[in-house]
Amino acid sequence: MNQKSLLFITLGLMLILFGGAAYMYNANQVAEKTELATNNSTALEKFHSPRLGSTSAKVTIVEFMDPACEACSAFHDAVKTTMKQYQGKVKLVIRYAPFHPGSDKAVEILEAARKLGKFSDVLDLMYGTQHGWASHHDPQPELIWEYLDYYKFDVAALKKNVDSTATSKLIAIDLADAKILGVNKTPTFFINGKPLPSFGYEQFQELVAAEVAAAYGK
Repeated sequence: MNQKSLLFITLGLMLILFGGAAYMYNANQVAEKTELATNNSTALEKFHSPRLGSTSAKVTIVEFMDPACEACSAFHDAVKTTMKQYQGKVKLVIRYAPFHPGSDKAVEILEAARKLGKFSDVLDLMYGTQHGWASHHDPQPELIWEYLDYYKFDVAALKKNVDSTATSKLIAIDLADAKILGVNKTPTFFINGKPLPSFGYEQFQELVAAEVAAAYGK
């Protein structure tokens, strides 16, 4: 066996070992998150959490999100599509995990919008304009007000309903629950208490479909 062949074999073995180690690591992470969610089910939902979809739905998606998170924005349409596909069967529970600087101010606006029945509309706007206000190097959440004004939202009413103290308390509760559940990035999803086997659109849709089938039959 020449030196070149030996090198290729060695590299091949290393890739196999690395792949196996990565698989085991991911499997262990999922097992740990599943155990945490099972043992701390009360940390998944709180009475104050925003809810979208039918209250009688048998499948609950819990999403720990950050309005300034690019992955949350990218996932947003997939979540909305899934909610529409299983209308009446799936509900979404939002938990706040504003890990990015300035995100807490965005959450304050979301909470103000919720009081006016505009939560979904304002969330859509935040994600749609995220590139303008949520730069990780120079976040400017105050620009959200300009976008709201441009798109004809009632900015005066929203500002009147902003409650920084109350929102800070909600965020603190959600972050404490996130820590209990091992959530350290956004978005993190739990479908009927089960974490995704790995992060991705297909994994999300497949787990929701499986839970809907189990709850309602095929």
